Amino acid sequence: MTFINPLQPQAITTSDKVFEQMQYAIVEGKISAGSKISEPELAKQFQVSRSTLREALNRLEKCHLIERKANVGSRVVSCTIEGLLEIYVVREALEGMACRQAALNMSDEEIVDMQAMLKQHASAQDLKDGIAYYQEQGDLDFHYKVILGSHNQQLINLLCGQLYHLVRMYRIQFGMNSPRASRAFDEHSRIIEAIADRDGELAEILMRRHIAASRKNIEKKIAQLQQEDK
Repeated sequence: MTFINPLQPQAITTSDKVFEQMQYAIVEGKISAGSKISEPELAKQFQVSRSTLREALNRLEKCHLIERKANVGSRVVSCTIEGLLEIYVVREALEGMACRQAALNMSDEEIVDMQAMLKQHASAQDLKDGIAYYQEQGDLDFHYKVILGSHNQQLINLLCGQLYHLVRMYRIQFGMNSPRASRAFDEHSRIIEAIADRDGELAEILMRRHIAASRKNIEKKIAQLQQEDK
């Protein structure tokens, strides 16, 4: 069976290009969260027809990056605290499942590749300083690679196709710096050890704990900010 990498489109059409450019702009904050989308302006900006633009917008909606309402139009999604915490609850369950599957299905070559990737991450100065653990999207992202390693197309579609870029949007919106940077890297290392040992139960437990710890850290950070505002 051939598994599709959601970040690697099979064919590049004009609509694909518009989708990718808008996706990047939204995730990176170049198109502001919550901003209204003007189809005439975007069609003019990208020099495409309205129908081509709508194809791209349909795909962005499926990725949960924009929302459409009747008689209101389209808007970029707003990043809310509630939305962020809901995503972490979903990730804890589904990525835990993906990790268990990865321990069963990931090839030895894929595991070696992930171990090499972690060594590359370890060389980043911000991580050495313990202030941030930034990962480029796609093949340099630990979570993304684990999900692909599950070789479960439904999980890949849900986590990489529908939620992946929304998660990255939230990460950028709320900041990459974290007091958990070094600990998160250590947790990644233990997860890949469990996968390499083909211990699916342990791999799932470690992934769920890892994501739960990140969620608790966010909740703590939010509580501190709310306290400062009082």
